[in-house]
Amino acid sequence: MQEYHKGLVLLSSWLVSEGYPYELQQQYRKSGWLKSIGKGAMLKSNDPFLLSGALAAFQTQSTINIHLGGRTALELNGVAHYLQLNTQEATLFAPGKTKLPLWFISNKWDLEYKIFRATLFVSEPVGLNDYSDAGISMKISTPARAMMECLSLCPKDFSLTEAYELMEGLSTLRPKQVQELLEVCTSIKVKRLFLYFAERAGHSWFKYIDQTKIDLGSGNRSLVNSGVLVQKYSLVLPKELVE
Repeated sequence: MQEYHKGLVLLSSWLVSEGYPYELQQQYRKSGWLKSIGKGAMLKSNDPFLLSGALAAFQTQSTINIHLGGRTALELNGVAHYLQLNTQEATLFAPGKTKLPLWFISNKWDLEYKIFRATLFVSEPVGLNDYSDAGISMKISTPARAMMECLSLCPKDFSLTEAYELMEGLSTLRPKQVQELLEVCTSIKVKRLFLYFAERAGHSWFKYIDQTKIDLGSGNRSLVNSGVLVQKYSLVLPKELVE
């Protein structure tokens, strides 16, 4: 039991599969080794409430898909340097109909967070990488997926201008990975914006993307009032992002 990383949430049902029956878990709680943090979830008695510990539990001990993505993942991948992770709320992404247990919603974690529920890709999960936070291993979005997650929030929850500035920093993306993500992405808006911003930024990997394999839909997509039409991608965008 002591080998589990400090701050890792331990789900009761998973502990049973690891050889700790419910009766034994109850003994551990009575002995003060474990503390309940809500129905079906525990921490070792003196452990802190780490958001990473909760996310790791979801990813490795349950079937719930949720991960750090968007702007937060870009920062953790060393791409966005404007703000430190601990000065803002973490951005979490989960498929559209994901229901999160009460133990997660009702507890106060070390980081504030905001959850966006969206099914952005045909096959979940794609474009995720391992990331270690204080010894706790979890999956977070790769830079390419994180960028697409930011674009999915534009323009309502994320600035188009900031999204383009972030894209400018993504000069080392792997075209094979980008191609795979664009082919399974379900959002026409995201795919068009991603390709337009990448081309405008002049990234060398852009020329290796085969757009004939990517469904870009039909008709114009207007993201602002009184914007300018980008003919090639049928996007109506702010004037400053077109000239």
